[in-house]
Amino acid sequence: MTVNLDDAYANAAFIPGGPEYPARWAAQAAGFREGMLEQGLADLGVSYGDSARQRFDLYLPGPSPKGLCVIVHGGYWRAFDPSMFSHLAGGAVAQGWAVAMPGYDLCPEVHIADITRQIAAAITAASAMVAGPVVLAGHSAGGHLVARMLEPGLLPDPVAARLRHVMPISLLSDLRPLMHTAMNADFRLTDAEAEAESPLLRPARLPVPVTLWVGGAERPAFLDQTRWLADAWSVPQIIAPDRHHFDVIDPLTEPASDMLARLLGA
Repeated sequence: MTVNLDDAYANAAFIPGGPEYPARWAAQAAGFREGMLEQGLADLGVSYGDSARQRFDLYLPGPSPKGLCVIVHGGYWRAFDPSMFSHLAGGAVAQGWAVAMPGYDLCPEVHIADITRQIAAAITAASAMVAGPVVLAGHSAGGHLVARMLEPGLLPDPVAARLRHVMPISLLSDLRPLMHTAMNADFRLTDAEAEAESPLLRPARLPVPVTLWVGGAERPAFLDQTRWLADAWSVPQIIAPDRHHFDVIDPLTEPASDMLARLLGA
């Protein structure tokens, strides 16, 4: 049987009310951001590179953060920006952590490998502004990007030494199937880049704890992508019952959630 990979990697059409989520995220994000600005606890649009999208937003819990949490948004490397997801910083900020939310250039203007390097630069710049341990979380394409940060040499050694936990959420660990989707018109993946950018195929990694998180109600392709990496890296995977690809990230907003406790080591 031939598998339709465009269908396999589609999400919104298979989630009740799926098309409504971006507007809901944007409204929640704006409310959180405005509240942080009113308190003087937000530094928005911090530049880390040459292009307009190479900026990150930094949210602070106060004068002495426990460390830095970096949250990387998804969107198949083709959509969105940090302003859509500001509210996801709420849980970690309430736990006393600073949160950086980086933007990045999008495909097809750049390649996925370029975005990987941009995220490494963003983490490096944000870590220079906040002392202490560093934890990384990313959703979907953002999950791929934080997983990529575990390849030795991508982050400067002093930054890599501060990593305490990496949590890819509903990630894409093997990019080779995406070469057979219509999205590859934007990705422009070749065999060589798909292999080089697939965490699944990069066994050498930094000795940092990793937890993979995925929703139990996700598309089978995302469950597969998570399981493949869990097996290859021998790291734990958490399958959140009844969560789909869009609401699996909601626990990041909740200070007492199991997801946040695991990420922050609470």
